[in-house]
Amino acid sequence: MAIQWWQILLLTLYSGYQIWDELHLVTSAGSAVFAGLFTGLVMGDVKTGLIIGGAMQLTILGVGTFGGASRIDANSGTVLATAFSVAIGMEPEQAVAALAVPVAALMIQTDVLARFANTYFAHRIDSAIEKHDYKGIERNYLMGILPWALSRMIPIFLALAFGGGVVQTAVDYLNTNLAWLADGLTLAGRVLPAVGFAILLRYLPVKKNIAYLALGFVITALLSTVFSNITAISGELGKLAEELSGTFVPLPMLGVSLIGFALAFIHYKNTVERQALEDKLAKAPAAGAVNEGSADSAVEGNPVEEGEILDDEL
Repeated sequence: MAIQWWQILLLTLYSGYQIWDELHLVTSAGSAVFAGLFTGLVMGDVKTGLIIGGAMQLTILGVGTFGGASRIDANSGTVLATAFSVAIGMEPEQAVAALAVPVAALMIQTDVLARFANTYFAHRIDSAIEKHDYKGIERNYLMGILPWALSRMIPIFLALAFGGGVVQTAVDYLNTNLAWLADGLTLAGRVLPAVGFAILLRYLPVKKNIAYLALGFVITALLSTVFSNITAISGELGKLAEELSGTFVPLPMLGVSLIGFALAFIHYKNTVERQALEDKLAKAPAAGAVNEGSADSAVEGNPVEEGEILDDEL
């Protein structure tokens, strides 16, 4: 189906708003998963929007910026990928790899351009401060949103308004003459969320908190089983059937035992660290040595792993 003018208008306005929300309001409306939800609502396919938005959200899970650095614009990539996926019937996983990620990477350039253009208003604010022109400060501060919003709105509008035919032709050629590449892109789209998790785990102290990682994974898996059983029960009750014919999956004892093991490991780890701290303090000959020993033991009890980011490094 063709993308309607009102859909282009809404998505263009949202693309400008989402960067403002991400920089100022921080209400999660500037996240990739929300971008997928909103675009899915506008295009009439929320499921596709959530699949693409969720995949992009997980892909950038471990991606951060330091200082004035730019990162890939996953929100804009999600908007375009969802819109074209619904409009031309493209598989969501394929749209993630073929559209969302490349667009998100290309939008780095417009992000840099917006940062450069925004310095114009920053200098005007400096001049207004010297003149004690408070109205000028407020006015230029608010006008600073223009470079940011336009850096997203213009590319999104041009792509939605004039790029439909190009994308349709490219996708048709991809799925016919380059079917092997299309299959590869679909597979890559499914793997990208795992890459995001891997990047995140690289910077987290996983070795020190392996029990929490195992606990979260197992509980999530068990809750998925519980929810599927609840869904099956509600479906059967809704039919008012005399006999339940749904398939119920029992909770695996291995999962329950892993939860117990994780809790026991956490308790053991805390006990060992507490005992080491008490022994260190008991051996300190004086109050000054006690204080110094406390700091040393705290460091020894919580070693810094390679790659872990500390608070003073942010």
